[in-house]
Amino acid sequence: MTPNLTYVIVVGVLVAAGVTLLLERSLTRVLMGVILLGNGANLLLLTGGRAGGAPIVGSTPQEEMSDPLPQAMILTAIVITLGMTAFLLALAYRSWHLNGHDEVQDDVEDRRIMELAERDEVPDGAEDDDDDDDTQTDNERSLAATADAGRAG
Repeated sequence: MTPNLTYVIVVGVLVAAGVTLLLERSLTRVLMGVILLGNGANLLLLTGGRAGGAPIVGSTPQEEMSDPLPQAMILTAIVITLGMTAFLLALAYRSWHLNGHDEVQDDVEDRRIMELAERDEVPDGAEDDDDDDDTQTDNERSLAATADAGRAG
């Protein structure tokens, strides 16, 4: 059985919009992305099922029965999407209540790791092994202090 082209296009649009919204910093946009992605997954599962009669033995000939597995998987996906929606709504409400906005901020540890990774990158042709290795810059000292404070806390 080949799926309807309209379903395939709608699934692609829902998944693409959902992933795009998931990459945002606002929790309400992340919530909308989860909902769109869940609906796209449900529609994708729906296109995998075969249309037919009720899957009850004796009421419909076996060749004409629909496949009940996609229906069960869609119900499970609906429950999972509902749980994720409730959790993200609680996070967004708590963030709004504490900060007045629902933007997700950068983590201090993530920034420190990013700066360490940038420092390890050496441009081509700029490898000098005998440059002042013993002297620390102010930035390196602050990173070391942040790391020590993180271990102590």
